[in-house]
Amino acid sequence: MNILMIGDIVGKVGVDAVIKNISKLKETYKVDFTIANGENSADGMGITRNIVGDLYACGVDVITMGNHTWGKKDIFAFIDDEERLVRPANYAEGIVGRGSTVIHSHGHKIGVINLIGRVNMGGSYDSPFTIADREIEKVKAQGAEIIVVDFHAEATAEKIALAYYLKDKVTILFGTHTHVQTADEKIYDSGMGYITDIGMTGPANSVIGMDVSAALKRFLTQMPERYACAQGEAMLNGVVFEVDDKTHKVQNITRINIK
Repeated sequence: MNILMIGDIVGKVGVDAVIKNISKLKETYKVDFTIANGENSADGMGITRNIVGDLYACGVDVITMGNHTWGKKDIFAFIDDEERLVRPANYAEGIVGRGSTVIHSHGHKIGVINLIGRVNMGGSYDSPFTIADREIEKVKAQGAEIIVVDFHAEATAEKIALAYYLKDKVTILFGTHTHVQTADEKIYDSGMGYITDIGMTGPANSVIGMDVSAALKRFLTQMPERYACAQGEAMLNGVVFEVDDKTHKVQNITRINIK
């Protein structure tokens, strides 16, 4: 089974890039299942019901989120109804939405878990390590044979530490949030596939998806400046993990960078 992860989708440019490229990606890499991080898809912050529908319609199977999950308030009206939309599981207990889901695809049950880091991420979150254990048991109880984790985190060290913690427990751990694709893809001795960050899908000429002039003004003056999504040429970052159908171990990892 080939599983495609699409890096953080930023704004309309990113959504359009997914819609434009996903069919060709699926054909080229013989993709069976697709996960995309959509927490920046609505003007750089949050997601809307229409974007969720557009991503499903073009072929995304599961959408993961992150620190901007609540960026568009209408999410509260639909998140509980969306089985294929997951937000970080280590948000406060009892909050709306789900931190994991199990989807049946091509004869396999795939568990998808979303976690958020605690280092330099703002907010107050439960431990991604202990919550990962809880969610793994939850998806296993629902029959998941392949378990995939999107760890939305800033610190490289935190991501690598979680990889060592989960290497005998999950099939794939991939990082999101930094919007810069890393070149450290790795298959652990247990067969778990890993990469620190799968990158960004959005405006190519930008500061991690945001308008360059606004970003420069913030850095040069240290004064508040409203971020706005950049426009223009698109890029698409992603990763394909090849998973053995019998052992459920990762056999190969391919990074994708389209401009």
